[in-house]
Amino acid sequence: MHMPVSGKTPTSRSAVLRERAGSLVAQPATAAAAAFVVTLTAMLAARHWFDPAFFICVAAALLLATSVFLLVRARRDGLSARSEEHARHSQSAVNEARMMAIIRSSMEAIITIDEQQRIVIFNPMAEQVFGCSAMDAIGAPLARFIPDRFRAAHAQHVAQFGVTGVSDRQMGKQRVLAGLRANGEEFPLEASISQIRDGNIRLYTVMLRDITERVKAERAQRQAREELRELSANLQNIREDEKTRIARELHDDLGQQLTALKMDISSVEQALDGAASGPVREQLQGMRRLIDVTVASVRRIAADLRPVMLDDLGLIPAIEWLATDFTNRYGIDVERDIETGDARFSPAGATALFRIVQEALTNVARHADATLVTLSLRAGDQTFVLRIADNGQGVHRAAEPGTKSFGLLGVRERAHMLGGAVDIHTAHGQGFALTVTIPAETVQMQEMQT
Repeated sequence: MHMPVSGKTPTSRSAVLRERAGSLVAQPATAAAAAFVVTLTAMLAARHWFDPAFFICVAAALLLATSVFLLVRARRDGLSARSEEHARHSQSAVNEARMMAIIRSSMEAIITIDEQQRIVIFNPMAEQVFGCSAMDAIGAPLARFIPDRFRAAHAQHVAQFGVTGVSDRQMGKQRVLAGLRANGEEFPLEASISQIRDGNIRLYTVMLRDITERVKAERAQRQAREELRELSANLQNIREDEKTRIARELHDDLGQQLTALKMDISSVEQALDGAASGPVREQLQGMRRLIDVTVASVRRIAADLRPVMLDDLGLIPAIEWLATDFTNRYGIDVERDIETGDARFSPAGATALFRIVQEALTNVARHADATLVTLSLRAGDQTFVLRIADNGQGVHRAAEPGTKSFGLLGVRERAHMLGGAVDIHTAHGQGFALTVTIPAETVQMQEMQT
């Protein structure tokens, strides 16, 4: 609906109308005043000072002038009131036209319902979203566009909103709702609701947004993320198996061969006892020492790849060995607080926890500049809580925004694989603390059912 809008404001139009009203009554007022002046002049000219007709004429003239004045004022006020009322109605019509133009051009679907939840406004975007014309929608109940299973809850929500004026439905800050198109297709949407009063009538306006494409994109992104995590978990398992194989080959095959070579050198020394010269004997002793160093290196490399005690003795001895080896290598003390009761860890759970501790200690050695590390592993009611904290400079470079830390990413992925969560607390000069909380059921050995 288009309404022409004049270039003058309602105030200027009222002034014009009042001016015209004054001009309409100006002639009677002027005539009465002229009659009064003529009569008075005639009386004065005839010197009828005490003539009763003189006073009667004066009184009549005054009465006539007063009546004309009151009439003029009443007509002017009436015209002014009517003009102002007309101006208010005109401005209200202009505002309504503007509001309807905004509603029609809105990119959001807008539906207004009355207290009986019947549709009174259905804008073009709503027609497009629900596949229904405004002619068919207006007068119909809003429940027509809500799936059956949600209609009762929606009606209750609108009724509660009418009483309290409080709604948890705000665009972008709520759970996804479901709408029903005219063809019976359900689709996801977001909605916000507001209410106004038109006299004694309460109206509710709902703004809707079709988020079908966004939900599809989020679902695809979530699926891709899960697939990447599954791939990462599979790669970590393959890597762990490869490390285990290489560690066992180093420890068993190469270690045994080096041990056998050392025994052969000892046999040669005994065979050459007394016959070998001093330089030859010294050379044999040097070879034995070199073999000892090589054996120690092989054992260290094998332990770094996969400590044998993790498979043979379990998680707690492996963590104790790791902490002792860390202190020997870097000179950083490790205080331990390990209390897991009689928990029996599964191979996957033990491996994940051991690798998390290993990566955390590696980060301390590389970035913390610390002198003390506190390592605790405690069993809760339904969880295990692992915490590694240092007294270093805090805010490891590996944890700063914009810096990729594959070590911490690996910690997060291992915790996620076990259904756990990672929490980091750090500040400049206040150290770095890594806390991992993991459900007990995902890391404990499952009891065999008989």
